[in-house]
Amino acid sequence: MSDSIRRAIAALRTGRPVRIDGDRPIAVLPVETGTRETLELLDPEAKAALLLSGERAAALALANMRDAADPARPVVVEREPWLDAAAALALADPGRDMDRGPIGPLHPISTDCAEAARAALALARTAGLLPALWLLDPAAASTAVSIADIDRPPTVELVARAKLPLDDLPDTQIVAFRASDDGQEHVALVIGAFGGEPALVRLHSECLTGDVFGSLKCDCGPQLKEALRLIGDAGGGVLLYLRQEGRGIGLANKLRAYALQDRGLDTVEANRRLGFADDERDYAHAAAILRALGITKVRLLTNNPAKVAGLEAAGIAVAERVPHHMPANPHNADYLATKRNKSGHLP
Repeated sequence: MSDSIRRAIAALRTGRPVRIDGDRPIAVLPVETGTRETLELLDPEAKAALLLSGERAAALALANMRDAADPARPVVVEREPWLDAAAALALADPGRDMDRGPIGPLHPISTDCAEAARAALALARTAGLLPALWLLDPAAASTAVSIADIDRPPTVELVARAKLPLDDLPDTQIVAFRASDDGQEHVALVIGAFGGEPALVRLHSECLTGDVFGSLKCDCGPQLKEALRLIGDAGGGVLLYLRQEGRGIGLANKLRAYALQDRGLDTVEANRRLGFADDERDYAHAAAILRALGITKVRLLTNNPAKVAGLEAAGIAVAERVPHHMPANPHNADYLATKRNKSGHLP
């Protein structure tokens, strides 16, 4: 993992500023973790503008300032006397949208640092934070990372490998990989033997609530168990357990999305109100892990065409899509319908 990326993520998570180096350098401070005292110290004249993602800007009725086809497009809001740290957090956190009156007026302004702003929002998402940042003078930050480092395609490093006996499955090895861009540790379960045919592969995104606690709000836990059974019955294959909680938005943001769903939004609407796309995952890590295991062609166990497209775009051939359906329950029926109707999952 790049030292500069590691330091930048740590700084953002602990509420410290980061400089984004490029043609138009900027410094940013997260609205979520930056304190009022830190903001006042770094911006004593209260001139820092507020940087939001395009999706969050749309939720705040600033959609005319964004390209609807590009949720990563940055929107910069002019600083007003009332826009302090507390007000900015109220704007950034959609959990407060339904419990407060309108905040504003908000005045989007043009920016000459769009690329650095886009990279800064991507870095905030990687850090698991709300995509809302204060824009500061570049001199305000001692921690720096370049746009090129943020945009560099990830690689993975094999860090550990061991046998892992699993109930009712052939001999299995567990292999840990560390990603170069965000330092996340992903796991491959290499099950049995898959000979000369394309391996049966499942890409499973981590779901603490479903996989560990058995939540009925999703179908993740049953999907995981059934995928292991199907791979075992096939004689072997690979299950990748990817650290992409909440479709890539992180655990805390997924729980924020759950709270919004409790207020009547569906899963896509909740993610967009948070300031994210409905699915923030990409499959470059998965493709890199498969290549490291010597796999270049797979039979993919999924109902999600985006996984097929993502793997193929990253250089892994998908010889066959193998359907992977779970029965609905009263708690997840609407969630599964939304995945089919809005996210393109196959019935």
